[in-house]
Amino acid sequence: MSEASTAPDQANRNSGRGILPIGTITRVLVGMGLLYLGLFDPPFRWGIQWHEALLGLLGFPAVTIAGVFLWKALAGTSAPIRGMGHLGMCSAIGVLFALFALPFTQAAAALFLGSSLLLAGIRGYAGCEVTAISNWLLRRDDQVGCMVFSPLDAAEARFSRGSSEVHL
Repeated sequence: MSEASTAPDQANRNSGRGILPIGTITRVLVGMGLLYLGLFDPPFRWGIQWHEALLGLLGFPAVTIAGVFLWKALAGTSAPIRGMGHLGMCSAIGVLFALFALPFTQAAAALFLGSSLLLAGIRGYAGCEVTAISNWLLRRDDQVGCMVFSPLDAAEARFSRGSSEVHL
């Protein structure tokens, strides 16, 4: 596991939260912003279609959960998924880029990622933004391509320990 994903856990072990205040606030704010975009401001139109809400709030989380079960079956283990290397990050970026680039999945992707970030912020979850919902429902700690908040969490953890040197 990388230092970025363990630093907040070590810095915050006594509180039961994996993230510190800045990580919490940024996840909640970005999550709320994405939920707003998904619900009220899809590109150049007002409102959301029922199929977008179903896809974003049920479909994408179900696909994520199915992916966990598929991984467990193929790997032959119930150990947490650790896709933190280049392949995991590139895969996560590619999937998110595709979902936000396709007009019929933009609002659904914003709802899924926004609700996942909001859940992660409220729960104090330091893991990946994409796996927050499946990890909560399955009581797991899978991490795949945690590219956005892990560097922020690591920097905040270093700063909170009193280090004047922050490396990203």
